[in-house]
Order: sequence, then structure tokens, then C-alpha cells
Amino acid sequence: MTKELRRLSIVMLAMFLSLFIATSWIQVVEADALAQNANNRRTLLDSYEIQRGSIIASGTPIAYSTPTDDTYAYQRVYADAEMWAPVTGYFNPALQSATGIEKTMNAELSGTGAGAFFAQVERIVSGQPQTGFSVELTLDAEVQRVAYEALDGLQGAVVAIEPSTGRVLALASTPGYDTNLLASHDVAAVNSTYDQLEAAADNPLYNRAIAGRLNPPGSTFKVVVAAAAFETGQWTPQSTLPNPARYTLPGTSTQIANSGGGTCGPGATVTIADAIRLSCNIPMAQLAVALGDDTIRETAEAFGFDLSFDIPLTSTASTYPRGLSDDQTALTGFGQGDVRATPLQMAMVSAGLANDGVVMNPRMVDAVIAGDLSVQTAYEDTEFGRAVDESVAQSVTDAMVASVASGAASNARIDGVDVAGKTGTAQNGDTEPYTLWFTGFAPADDPQVAVAVVVEDGGGEGQSGSGNSLAAPIAKKVIEAVLNK
Repeated sequence: MTKELRRLSIVMLAMFLSLFIATSWIQVVEADALAQNANNRRTLLDSYEIQRGSIIASGTPIAYSTPTDDTYAYQRVYADAEMWAPVTGYFNPALQSATGIEKTMNAELSGTGAGAFFAQVERIVSGQPQTGFSVELTLDAEVQRVAYEALDGLQGAVVAIEPSTGRVLALASTPGYDTNLLASHDVAAVNSTYDQLEAAADNPLYNRAIAGRLNPPGSTFKVVVAAAAFETGQWTPQSTLPNPARYTLPGTSTQIANSGGGTCGPGATVTIADAIRLSCNIPMAQLAVALGDDTIRETAEAFGFDLSFDIPLTSTASTYPRGLSDDQTALTGFGQGDVRATPLQMAMVSAGLANDGVVMNPRMVDAVIAGDLSVQTAYEDTEFGRAVDESVAQSVTDAMVASVASGAASNARIDGVDVAGKTGTAQNGDTEPYTLWFTGFAPADDPQVAVAVVVEDGGGEGQSGSGNSLAAPIAKKVIEAVLNK
């Protein structure tokens, strides 16, 4: 063989290997991504012939498909649509649109993912019609109903988490909307409905549990500040702070007060434990300045702040601002200033404290199930990380238990159960209605559920309502629903 021919053979071999690797990469590694690409018309048209899998909660389908005689072959149907809207979202083949679990688990539900390949082959051989996989949620249908009904049409949300696993037991957001109307194949009707929902003043399309317009967490954030202080080892629940009735923010002439307008209990000083129990702003503002914004942010981020979570719905990151002056840091001591949080995040804070300082990654899906009821994918519990030492978690828990038993969170009391809780009544400017909060867990000595509740727009009471009057009773109902199962 001549030298030129040998070189040509090597070039041809290299080209063949390159082509083989490229096609193998596309067919194997990128197959699923290509199948789910919105511009892949072949997959889209093929999916119309597949009966989409169900979304299941507590053993019952809450989203399923029924046959139609139109181009799209199947119509998506939602049970208790408004209650489950923030969870399921909707799927509309006519508009090629999807939200919620319908979107994030589309590959499994539509049967077009790489994981469905062998199931497809088996059905082709057997002659059976192809169906998508079903998705089994972690959510408890009864707890979800209690959370939704407890909100009673308010602008708000509830998230309940199992502390030791991260499994989401309830995720409610109100006001809701009828997902069936947005799943209709009548494009004109769907567009009209969507435009009305988008223009509504109460923003029913917001998933307030994980996104939407994020709110300042108010006094619920005090447990994060207290945890940051105890974690340094330089502060304990019995450490004291000055107890004035007015406090001037450092470097300014702006004064802040406690919610009652007076001091935080009697005496010239007050302990951190009592500041949490009575939900006083001034001592927590002073503590925040002493700690500094970097120390507080470090603990907040250890609980999940400044990160987005895929549960598999994607949450908006809760935020603790950077580069704060002392006066701004003081405001964050009681969850004001530019601190923003989702109910999911505040539920994670309580769940982490309940779980001896370890935060679990929240998740909404237990399993993906094939048509023959075999489990295709089982989802496991995973740790996000340790937020604080176990002793720190216990110290904060003790203060939260006292807050419910004899302090500012009294409306979360449950006979015979030690509830750990913290309320929040966050300001949104001088004249805007307050945002009302509660976060906590129970039983305090054997936590089964962690809850966060937010009520926006003052619960219709402007600046008259409080976290204890409106948010705490909602949380109480949700906790009772879990404990009574």
C-alpha cells in the first residue's frame, strides 16, 4: 500500500469513526433532550396518539386523559381543579403549552422520554396502544384539601413538609383557577380565559407557594437570626440585649418600635429567648447589627436562601441582600428591608430546625409508574445540608414552643401537643396592607410536619390583621390534619 493510500485510509477511518460517534451520541445521549424539544414536530404529533399518564395523589388520579374525536385524540381532565392548580398546572396540546407537574414531568407523562423506550417496544410487539407513565405525588389529598379550604379564598399559600424526608404534603395557593378551562382544545376560549386570569387584580396565576411576588417574611425570619447568633457560640437564648421602647437605626434618624409600641416585657434588658417568644423587633434589630449581615446570610443560605429548588416545580429563590449598611442589617433582624421569602423556604427553615438542624431537599414526587403498575423510577430522600448544630436547633425550637404556649403565636396552640411556631406581620410601606405569616412544626419533640403560611393583602384587613390572628389558625388546621391521620 502506498503512503498516500495509507493516509487516505486513515482519513476515511477517522471520518467513519466521527460519524459513528456523532450518530450514537445523538441517538443515545441526546435522545431524550431532542424528544422533548418544543420544535420537534415529529415527537409532538406522535404524542397525540399516546394516552397521557395520570397524576396521582393519595392513590387517586387528580389529572387524567379521556378520548376525544378531535385532532388531539385525548382531552386532559382535572379533578378539584382549583385546589390542585398550583401542583398539576395544565397541559394543552392545541396551544403546545404546559405548566406545573404537567410541564416538568412531561417526558414521563407523555411516554416520549428515553425511559419509555422499552415500554414502547413491548407494546408495539404486543399490539397494545401506547400510554404514558403515571406520576405519583408525595402530596396528601386530605391535607391539601384542609390547606386549600383553610385559606378560604384569601390571597395566600400553604406549604407543609415532612421534616425528616423533605416530602411535600401540601402545596396550596389561592385564589385558584380552573385548569380544565386552560386545557380545552378550543383555542379562542382558552386565550380569552387566560387573558382574564392574567388581568385579574388578585393574580390567580401566581403560584404563591413557591413563586409569584415574593414577600418580606417579617418576624418569621427572627428564628433564622436567632439560629445565626447561637451558631456563633457567642450568644445563647439567655443572652441579653438593651430593651428600649424606641430604637434609632444606626447612622440614621429613623426610629423603629416593637409591635405593641412599648418595651419587650419589663426590665432594662431582654433575653433573645423572650424576644422570640414575644416577637419583639428592637432586640432582634440590635442582634442583627451585632452579628453583621454576612453572618446572617451564611445561616440563611444554609437553610436554602438565595437558591432555587426543583421539586420538580421550580421555585423562585428567596433572598437575603448583600452589601448592607448597619441600618439595613438592623431591618433584616425582623425580616424587613429587602429580605424576601417563599412559603416553601420558610417551611424548609422550620423543617430544618425540626430535623435537628439538617435540611432535606423538598420533593413532590414519590414514583413514576408504568401501565402495568411497575415502578419505573422511585425518588429517594436527599439532604440539602446541615444548617445549624443540633443544640442550636433545640434552642430555637424551645423559643418557638414558648411563643405558641405563652407568646405571640398563641393561635397555633393544639391541646395535648407542643407546637413550635413563629408568627410574622410584615410591613409593605407606610400605607400598604401587611403580609401575614406563620411558620412552625409539631409535635416539637417528634416532628411530623413543618408548615409555612402566608396571607397577602392583609387578609382583607389592611393593617389591622396579624400573623397570629389569620395565619396561625390556618397552620393549626393543617398541622391537625397531619397529626390526626
